[in-house]
Amino acid sequence: MNPPTTATLSIPIAWQFQPGVPDAQPALGVAGEGRIASEAPIHEPRAATRNACKVCAPLGACVVFSGIENCVPFLHGSQGCATYIRRYLISHFREPVDIASSSFSEEDTVFGGARNLRLGLANVAGQYTPQAIGVATTCLAETIGEDVPRILAEHGAANSGGPELVPVSTPAYAGTHVDGFHRTVRRVVEHFATPTPPHAGINLLPGFVSPEDLRHLKELVAAFGLPCTLLPDYSDTLDGASWPEYQRVQPGGTPTRAIRRMSGARATLELGHTLLGSGADTAGRWLHQTHQVPRMPLALPIGLRETDAFMAALGELAESGCPDDIQRERGRLVDAMVDGHKYVFGKRAALFGDPDLVIGLCSFLDEIGVRPVLCASGTRQAAFEPAIREVLDHSEADDLQILTGADHARISEVAREVRPDLIFSSSKGYPLARELEVPLIRVGFPVHDRIGGQRLLHVGYRGAQRFFDLIVNTILERRQDRSETGYSYL
Repeated sequence: MNPPTTATLSIPIAWQFQPGVPDAQPALGVAGEGRIASEAPIHEPRAATRNACKVCAPLGACVVFSGIENCVPFLHGSQGCATYIRRYLISHFREPVDIASSSFSEEDTVFGGARNLRLGLANVAGQYTPQAIGVATTCLAETIGEDVPRILAEHGAANSGGPELVPVSTPAYAGTHVDGFHRTVRRVVEHFATPTPPHAGINLLPGFVSPEDLRHLKELVAAFGLPCTLLPDYSDTLDGASWPEYQRVQPGGTPTRAIRRMSGARATLELGHTLLGSGADTAGRWLHQTHQVPRMPLALPIGLRETDAFMAALGELAESGCPDDIQRERGRLVDAMVDGHKYVFGKRAALFGDPDLVIGLCSFLDEIGVRPVLCASGTRQAAFEPAIREVLDHSEADDLQILTGADHARISEVAREVRPDLIFSSSKGYPLARELEVPLIRVGFPVHDRIGGQRLLHVGYRGAQRFFDLIVNTILERRQDRSETGYSYL
């Protein structure tokens, strides 16, 4: 790989604001002959985003490629993008993460990075001997208009017998890590899935969840006796066992031979509330349109209602009832909700993070009597607010604030107004929780200030049970710590 470059480009930009409209969006001013073309007064620029509540699209692509067997993620762009994403993933998953890069220099920015891309692919193929290389573009490559599919096709033709090369377009300015994740899943399915005779297996597209969630989803599907292709499956590659010696590519992941057979599955279960009624070009919709695989869109199975719906779908596919062990888990959850209801009822909560996670947690909190007063996401999803309103249809939600495409600065402003009793978010919510002196319950991605973020269980009756116990005990601990006398019996 080429060494990283530290050079940056400094481009002066003049911002022009509409006079008398404080919240108007800034427009790019036109400069000429040393002055601003507009006669409007120049104000101090306001930051477009302050402490973003999202990560870039290539990160989502890297997570997907990490969940494919013997696949190496590769970023076509500057070395800094790969370094940033590696650091971000390592601090959450606590696992070694290798991400190759074409390491753009200033020259490549002007004349194109095809030479670096070909050299990088040859290096990765020689050093790692992967079965596949997932090539995701960054902002720089997209901005200069690199034709990555053409370059990869030419490189593959000149190196027959090499690894599969899977391109995906993921500029950060076109979406968040969630958008990049879903776009990459679709691209992987498009690349590998070929016409296959019908078989008894199902496809499960879980969305951006934790490795522990993936393991539990596999357990639940197996309990119904259903053969399943889970895509992606990073339950081992990003949360594996210790190794006696270092391995260049972590073992595990969805086999490419299984992805090829997804076109013949009985059905595709695609999880994510924002995907239910949307017309997004998802992998499940592509399989349905191209190979007539029935698509069953479901919300993330977080909490009682949505897990019931997930179990009903599995039972329908398996043509059987819910296994006894799972029914007992559900019964224990209901019993615990009865036991702890008096502690949680009426508490006010702020939630922010990935859209489908926030919607799922919002539904669960509604079930246990906690009132969401702020639901926010950094991802712009048209379906986000309607989905929140839907899961809270029978609740008192007059004071509910819903923010989409928000940054942490805006979220903090609203949180100071609504004064929640609890905050549910990633580690990025800690400064706000500290300021408001409110307990933070860490969920989702990223969790950088605690061990075990990759082992957080959000889904299923078991995940709901863990979260319920955590919520109740957090409330009791705060009450206990603030008591003048202290008490050991509650």
